[in-house]
Amino acid sequence: MTISVGEKLPDATFKTMTADGAKEVTGKEIFAGKKVVLFGVPGAFTPTCSNNHLPGYLENHDAILARGVDTIAVVSVNDVHVMGAWARFTGGEGKILYLADGNGDFARAVGLDADYSSGGMGHRSKRFSMIVDDGKLTALNVETKPGVNESGAATILEQL
Repeated sequence: MTISVGEKLPDATFKTMTADGAKEVTGKEIFAGKKVVLFGVPGAFTPTCSNNHLPGYLENHDAILARGVDTIAVVSVNDVHVMGAWARFTGGEGKILYLADGNGDFARAVGLDADYSSGGMGHRSKRFSMIVDDGKLTALNVETKPGVNESGAATILEQL
């Protein structure tokens, strides 16, 4: 069952790459007492994620933060090393928090997991964006067709 607006995010643990290496970070550390824009992608380095979804958040970074957002984060069912490499490759280090949901635990817990086995990617996350205020979901946008139609930075800016 997909999480609904008004609900608290479930407890989760992610991994992120730091200057000192991989580090575990909890959902409480990310969301407690903060307004966070979190967007999810099926896979780092995949064409739509790298060429269409992530760039909008990088380009609108300052505008999003100017609307009272503390953190912009991206999550994917990839390992922490892939997410760290994607952060460096895209120039997003220090702007966007790249979160690895390596086993898809978070994606399943919020009901945003998807089976992309037919495309050779296995179980991943649906493409989505959300606004989380102090751990509570205040907006959720889930793509219903291929591409970035509902979960991009422009939609988030309208909702903030």
